[in-house]
Parts: sequence; C-alpha cells; structure tokens
Amino acid sequence: MIHLRVVAPRQTAEKALEVLRAEGSVCNVIHMPGVAEKPPGDLILADVAREDASVVIDDLRELRIPELGSITLDSIDTQLSEGARRAEQHAPGLPSDAVVWEEVESHTQENTELSAGFVAFMVLACLIAAAGILLDQPILIVGAMVVGPEFGPLAGLSVALVERRTDLARRSLAALAAGFPAGIVLALLATLAFKGLGVVPEEFKPEEHEATGFISQPDFFSFFVAFVAGIAGVLSLTSAKSGAVVGVLISVTTIPAAANVGVATAYGAAGEALGAAAQLAINLLAIVLAAVTTLFLQRRLYAARRRRHLSDPARRDPGLAPGRSRDAQTAGD
Repeated sequence: MIHLRVVAPRQTAEKALEVLRAEGSVCNVIHMPGVAEKPPGDLILADVAREDASVVIDDLRELRIPELGSITLDSIDTQLSEGARRAEQHAPGLPSDAVVWEEVESHTQENTELSAGFVAFMVLACLIAAAGILLDQPILIVGAMVVGPEFGPLAGLSVALVERRTDLARRSLAALAAGFPAGIVLALLATLAFKGLGVVPEEFKPEEHEATGFISQPDFFSFFVAFVAGIAGVLSLTSAKSGAVVGVLISVTTIPAAANVGVATAYGAAGEALGAAAQLAINLLAIVLAAVTTLFLQRRLYAARRRRHLSDPARRDPGLAPGRSRDAQTAGD
C-alpha cells in the first residue's frame, strides 16, 4: 500500500475527496478541513493499493493539486486492515509488479545529481578496480562494483528518454560525463604513482592477468551481460525491490573497464586501452538500450491501464471528463 498526504485549497480538496471516495482501491480516507497553514487549505490522508497508486495520483494531478498544494507518497511496509485487503483485491495485478511512476521519477532525480559525493565514489571505485587489475585480483574488482554509483545516472538517462524529459537527460549525462573521466584520470595517475614507487612491474603483460583480462576484451557476452544487467536494474528500480545485488551486477560492466583505460594508458598499452574503452562503450550502450526498452514496455502497460480508468463514469463527480485526460502526458498518450 501507498500512503498519500494531500494538501489542497478547500474547493480543490472537496474534488480530491470525491476522487478518493469513488476509487475502490483507496481506503482509510481522512479529511481535516482548514488545518494546513502554508499553503492554506485542507489536509487529506488516504491509503491506495500500490497497483493503482499512479492512476489515482494522475487524477489528483488533473485537479492541479501539485500547483496549488502538494501530494506526498510514503510506502507502507505493514498494515493490518480488512479495508486495505479489499482495496488491494480491487486493484488488478500484484503489488510486487506494480510501478509507481512518481517513485521512479523521484529516485532517478535524486541519483542523477552531479555532486562531489558522486564523483568521489566514481574515483574511489576506479582506484579499487585499478588495484584489482594490477594485482589480477577479482575480489578487488568486486569491491569496485560495490562502490560504483554509475547506475543512478544511467537509470535517469533511460527514464528521461522514455518520458522525453530533457532536463533529466542533461543532468544524467553531466554526471556520467564528469564521473567516468575523473575515474579514468585518477586511475591513470595512481598507476603512474605506483610505477614510480616501484610497487608494480614496469611493464604491463596481459598474459599475466588471466583473471581480469576479460575487461579489455569485448565480445558478444559483453553486450549480453550488460543488456541483461540493464533489465535487472530497471526491474529492481520500478518494483521497489532491493537493488544491492543488482548494483554489483551492473557495475561489473562499467567501472572495471573505465579503470582499465587509465591503467593501460599509464603503461602505454594502446591496444589494451582501446579494448577497455570499447568494452565501456558497449556496456553503457547495452545498459541504456535494455533500460529504455524495459521502461517503454512498462510505460505502455500503464498507459493502457490509465486509458481504461479514464472511461470510468465516476470521474464526472469531481469534474474530470470521462474518456480523456486534461494532461496527455499524464494519461500516457
């Protein structure tokens, strides 16, 4: 279940109450008139089945509530309520498969900011991966996978492409364009420093790095693994399941390749550097392609569900026209 907190002017709040009362997937509706101070208005609390959350929220958006007040979403982990059980039964589908698009947009916006923290994690991940490559230690590669934060901007870019949001696309691309070069440059400088200190060999011999040699040798499975990882990452994001293991899977296709570009460049191994760069490009393309395809299909399913909801005659009560939406994008058209 999703808990909604709605703040709206009195007249708009009355229409919002009609929307919530008419929807069978909504329960525990509470109305507190005049309690909101900034902005002034009413407070409405309600619980909605996760499967219908975005559909109900889109109706509230048609009432211009985000412009006049606010809509806040919170996930409910546990609720003992027969009314909630009936609301979930009314909504078709399973809660575990439901996509709350407002949550997806919020999560991707938070993870696409070009911040000092993001760049720091990219650099640290590449430094760990560089050490793993130099020592031919897969365990260090796994450590770099855990630290790498790159899936946030990749997911944000995919959402931006599906929803045609140029602002989100610009932020995502800016984070990727800054994070990867920073990681590559620091991996290069660190390798040069290691060589200067004499803690690594003077020459880089690929045949001596059997456990990590795959990083600079792109092939069919490079694309395949990255594509599958992209699907897994999006499903993890949209189904609100834990993404820890998925993050590791996705990072293996990007961070080590970026680090290897820096390591190989420091050794003057042009072939290795080009192979790692090709690996990185293939993996990034495959992840975004898989993510966009998955999100597009999920969005089409939601659009069909939204269109069915628009034909509900109950939309007339709060002044919403049956059969069409005031916002074509909201309706998923």
